[in-house]
Order: sequence, then C-alpha cells, then structure tokens
Amino acid sequence: MASPYDTDLDRNPANFQPLTPLTLLERAAAVYPNQTAIIHGTLRRNYREFYARARRLASALAKRGIKRGDTVSAVLANTPAMLECHYGVPMTGGVLNTMNTRLDAAIIAFQLDHGEAKVLITDREFSRVVKDALALAKVKPLVIDYDDPEFTGAGERLGSIEYEELLASGDPDFEWPMPDDEWDSIALNYTSGTTGDPKGVVYHHRGAHLLAVNNVITCGMGRHPVYLWTLPMFHCNGWCFPWTISVVAGTHVCLRAVRAQAMYDAIATHKVTHLCGAPIVMSTLLNAPDSEKKPLPHVVQFATAAAPPPEAVLAAMKAAGFNVTHVYGLTEVYGPAVVNDWHAEWDALPPAEQAAKKARQGVRYHMLEALDVLDPETMKPVPRDGETLGEVMCRGNVVMKGYLKNKKSTDASFEGGWFHTGDLGVIHPDGYIQLKDRSKDIIISGGENISSIEVEDALYKHPAVQAAAVVAKPDDKWGETPCAFVELKPGKNATSEDLVAWCKQNLAGYKVPRHVVFAELPKTSTGKIQKFKLRDMAKDV
Repeated sequence: MASPYDTDLDRNPANFQPLTPLTLLERAAAVYPNQTAIIHGTLRRNYREFYARARRLASALAKRGIKRGDTVSAVLANTPAMLECHYGVPMTGGVLNTMNTRLDAAIIAFQLDHGEAKVLITDREFSRVVKDALALAKVKPLVIDYDDPEFTGAGERLGSIEYEELLASGDPDFEWPMPDDEWDSIALNYTSGTTGDPKGVVYHHRGAHLLAVNNVITCGMGRHPVYLWTLPMFHCNGWCFPWTISVVAGTHVCLRAVRAQAMYDAIATHKVTHLCGAPIVMSTLLNAPDSEKKPLPHVVQFATAAAPPPEAVLAAMKAAGFNVTHVYGLTEVYGPAVVNDWHAEWDALPPAEQAAKKARQGVRYHMLEALDVLDPETMKPVPRDGETLGEVMCRGNVVMKGYLKNKKSTDASFEGGWFHTGDLGVIHPDGYIQLKDRSKDIIISGGENISSIEVEDALYKHPAVQAAAVVAKPDDKWGETPCAFVELKPGKNATSEDLVAWCKQNLAGYKVPRHVVFAELPKTSTGKIQKFKLRDMAKDV
C-alpha cells in the first residue's frame, strides 16, 4: 500500500523549480536595483543595469541562433563582459566555455573544435593568439570583439561585430527561459591535459547554484561584500563567484591584471572585503615595495587554493591584515569543494603544530555529500591514522556531469560510485584529509595547472635529449615551478639555456621550466623514473 506521503503530493510548477544560478541575479536586481554591482576603472554599474545587459546579451545571441546545448566560448580578462557572459549565455540555454587567456593557439583551436563553438567573444588584448587559433580551428564561430576601454595596449579586432554593438541589438526585457532541467549543462571548462589533449569538464545548473551558495558560507560573506577579482574568471568559472556575489548583492571589482599597486589601491578605495587567488597573489601583495602598499580598511578575507601556504607566508599575511582560508578542489568539482575549517582552540597550539594543521586540505563543503580517502583497488576507506596512503575521492551534487565526448574517461572517473580525484593523500583521525602526492604529476604554478608530461614531451623532442623528467620545485612566489632533470644523448651537447629556449618555442610561457638540471635520472629496477627522489633533489636546486 502506498504511503500517504506518496499520495496526491506530486511535484508541480508551484512547488518544484530547477535550481539555477541565473535566478540569483534576477533577485538581486529586483531587491537591490541601485546597489553597485560592478566596478571597473571609472565604470560603475548597478544591479538593474547588470541584469538588463545580461538579458540584452542573451537576446542578441538568441537572435543569432544560439539555443540549448550550443557552446559560446569566451577569451576574456576579468571584465564586466565576462560577468555578463556568465548569465547571458546560459539564459539562452547555451553553454559557456571560458578559456584560459594564457593558452597557446593550438590548444585554443583544439578547445574551439572539441566544444563545437558557435560563438567566440574575445578581448582585443588576446587578438594575436586568438587570430592564430581561428586559423587552425576547423569550426568557424561568429567572432565578437570586446574592446575594453581599460585596455590601452596593442591588439586588433577579429570579428564582424563589437560587443557593445551586439548588446545594442538585444532586448533588455528579454524573457529568458528557465532550464528545462537543473541537470542541463551551464558551463564547459577544460582541464590542463595531463595526458594528451585536455578534457572538457561539463557543469550543470544545479551544481553551479549549490556551489555559488556554498561560497557564501565558506568565505563568511555577509550582505553586500566587495569582491576583488584577482582569481581568473576562466578558472572553473572563477570558482563560481560570478554567481556567488549575486546571492548577497555584492560588488564585483574587476581587475584586468594582478599587480600589487592595483590590488592595494582597489582594496583601500573600494573597501574590498574578499578576494581569492593562488599563492602568487599572496607573494605579490607581500613583496610589493612600501611605496605601493596602502593600509587595509579592515581585515580582508583571502581564500587560497593549490599548495598550502608556508607558515612564514601565513604569518606575514596575518600581519598585513589578511585572514587566509585554505581550500582545495579540482575543475571537476566546480573549483574548491574542500576547506581547512579552522577550530578556535587551534589558535593556542605552538606555531609548528598550527602549521601542521594548516597544511591539511580539510573537510568537505556543505554541498559536497561525501569526501574520503579510499584504497582504489578495494574501494574501502583507509584507516584514519594520518599515515595510510590512498586516493582522495568524493561524491555529490557539485561533481561534474562528466567529460565531454569522452565516455571512457567519464566512466573511469566515476568507477565505484565515487569521483576519483587522482590525488593521493591520508585522512587524519578528525576526518581532515591531507594530500601527499599527485598521481597525475600536476605542477600548480601561480594557480595554473601544468602537466609534467606535456613539458617532458617538449624536452624529448630536442635532438640532444635522451631522457627527461619534470617535477614541481617549491617556490615562494609561484607556489611551484617546473624543474626539469635531463640526460643528454652520448656525444650530444646542450645547455640549460638551449633547452629553455627550445621549450619557449613549443610551450606556453608559464609551462617553461625555470630550472634545468643535467643528471642521471634515478630509476627503479624496471627502468621507471623515481620522481619522488627528483622532487627531493629539486628542493635544493
């Protein structure tokens, strides 16, 4: 017999609507229309205008045939246009693909083709590399130029229409449709390509909504925060913060380039309350000359990912007026989904013990249903002893839909009902996880993921190189930098300068090794290179 709770209590439009971050902007504009939403140079734009422009963008794209499931790519800096894309593109049912502005032309072309981009919105600053990418790409998207008044450098227009012209053709009252289902795709983000081509990670409306709301909790945001854009919006959709800030009707302070003086000026002038970034952002702030620094108006909340900051850096940030929260995540979980939730009683611990606590990645976000360290062979949890190594795995509503056009990788990543991060770690008795190694040998430099395999492939192509291995070298400024260990072929010669120059010709600049060491590579009896030994050696380079 059916339960009375299952009888005549069905879903209907009055009691069930798909979750989507798009309604967050709609509400902010309705409740706080005059609240400043965006600051960019001399520009001030309120929520009424922000929402109207997003609807104009959606309307204009819809007029040009963009519909549910179509990809709109964007090569943009942290600008108002990028914020508008986060709402306007999915308002058409389309999928937003924000591209890393530091990529080379070949990778941009690959992503355009793989995502089957119908439209490309591109900033004039990146016209040189985008022009080359368009020449390589098989797809022929509608190209829309964004000519940001704050950018005064060189660059050319590549498309048939400029962004503001496009918006002028759109309707500010465009009645955008809700997603048919909260499982509908909202964004496409590419991994760094640890092996071969990068993978296209697909986000859904439900996950984007949930993580956007979770960010408010994790970062302790009250009403009307002022958020400084030091984190690139192309990184996992800016960790979902383009949507988060609408939850609390906050102010986006756009910043095209992360420079110390610009950050201090923005913090002082606009009374910034929150920012996010890689360790390089902290280093930039701390190492700025006194002439560029300004007193902070209050304690500023700073969320950082990647490698845990060294004790000295954390102490310096605190002294400078920043409160640092350490988070961890991956592209596949919408950015950060794990946080080192700090306990007040830990403040009384000796500095060394505090540093040990802060070195841990932490516990799951509220919207992540489960986080654990499992034996990947048995899929059983490892002992909570802080010593037994396993693979970090998670599951929940802020895990990706899967990899675009890559069933094999999708199935492998979800094997056993968990998302396999590929990161190796331990879990402590209190349930806090700590990473110990990266099974994918990813190097995180300045917040950018660098595949050691990709750098090694470039080195192997040099005619003098017999063997090469690339590992992460700890760096106070960048967090990590690539360090290459190389064996030369008998009778062949090459200097470190030669190999660096070679890599510059074949890789994006940030992927080029900062150090090249000529040495015999340590190997196992079966000939496998022992990278853990190289990591130790790199510390002394």
